[in-house]
Amino acid sequence: MTSRRGFIKAGGLALFGIGMGGIPSFLAEAVAGTKPLGLFNRKKILVCIFQRGAMDGLMAVTPFTDEYLKAARPNLFMSAAKGGKNVPLIDLDGRFGLHPSMSAFEPMFREKRMGIVHGIGSPNNTRSHFDAQDYMESGTPFKKGTDSGWLNRAVGLLGHDGATPFQGVSLTSSLPRSFYGENPAVAISNLQDFNIQMRGNVKGANMAAKSFEDLYDQTSSGLLKDTGKESFEAIKMLQKTDTKNYKPANNAVYPNTALGNSLKQIAQLIKMNVGMEVAFAESGGWDTHFNQGTDTGIFARNVNDLSNSIMAFWTDMGTLQDDVTVMTMTEFGRTVKQNGTGGTDHGRASCNFILGNGVSGGLVHGNVQPMAVENLEDGRDLAVTTDFRSVFSEVADKHLNLHNDKVLFPDWDGSKIGVMR
Repeated sequence: MTSRRGFIKAGGLALFGIGMGGIPSFLAEAVAGTKPLGLFNRKKILVCIFQRGAMDGLMAVTPFTDEYLKAARPNLFMSAAKGGKNVPLIDLDGRFGLHPSMSAFEPMFREKRMGIVHGIGSPNNTRSHFDAQDYMESGTPFKKGTDSGWLNRAVGLLGHDGATPFQGVSLTSSLPRSFYGENPAVAISNLQDFNIQMRGNVKGANMAAKSFEDLYDQTSSGLLKDTGKESFEAIKMLQKTDTKNYKPANNAVYPNTALGNSLKQIAQLIKMNVGMEVAFAESGGWDTHFNQGTDTGIFARNVNDLSNSIMAFWTDMGTLQDDVTVMTMTEFGRTVKQNGTGGTDHGRASCNFILGNGVSGGLVHGNVQPMAVENLEDGRDLAVTTDFRSVFSEVADKHLNLHNDKVLFPDWDGSKIGVMR
């Protein structure tokens, strides 16, 4: 029999936004008497942000002393020297410079609460967005058919047996590959609206049923009979909070962007104490094949949104910062050499950012060799010198206290790099 945990993904329940009004009566009836909001013990929370499209790590965090990179990017290379035609990079350590549009990150780096890993990527050398994202989210870069995502497995290792439907939450319109699996996970696109989608194995369900019990009776698969009432606890919980008029703490100002709004809603769920331990959000537009720009343009806008959204979230967390770690990821990087249309093509290694009070911050971790052609992967790309699993596992192990890498990343037997204290 399918478990109640299994239904939430395998049966395919996605909550596409839950709010104060417009909740169907049969759902309201179904959740009457469930566990009240805020009765869960405060837990550690990992927030993952996937930068879809492959971020140019060499522009986000530039090894600006590298003459090979400068020669390969005559129109895209940025310097840390002042007085040039562009706004200079923020010199982090005499070798690496942070893109000026990410200036919001500088204080966290200086305070040693943000770490950067450079040369990170997948051991699988695919340059397909779809495949690379699939491999990174499943956590099995050489197995295409893995039926679970690494964040879903992390939820399973945390235990609690579905005590809350919010243990794993994605602020997206559909459940990401990272959350596929048997353990609790829901997708919520907007806390101010309510919509529900039945996917996968749930057939014959009449959403116009007058009562939740009617919905049970009309579901031929039987999955709802096992799991539905636990799943719809979410509705009861969110009814108790005025999400529309949420006021961020500490004068935090979120960008009015998809990522900013997602992180704002993750902050709300954290403060509501609904039992969330793993959260997921997305940032798009990183496939910069043309007109990438330098201190202005597409890339500059994207990194500005990323850094300002994360820092608004971090400011909003206030006294809860000890409980939260934020980690970014992207499927691969971009070519060392610029192309003929002012952009960069699909490459290999990139970089990622990790923010938290338990991070070994103020450092650019990893191994980035001088970009002479003999050091490049396939003679064109920044080589992957840090397997993404060594970073993801360390962050999850140290912050969430998991310590079971064989379950989290079953085909990996590498070592950690010291990005967490």
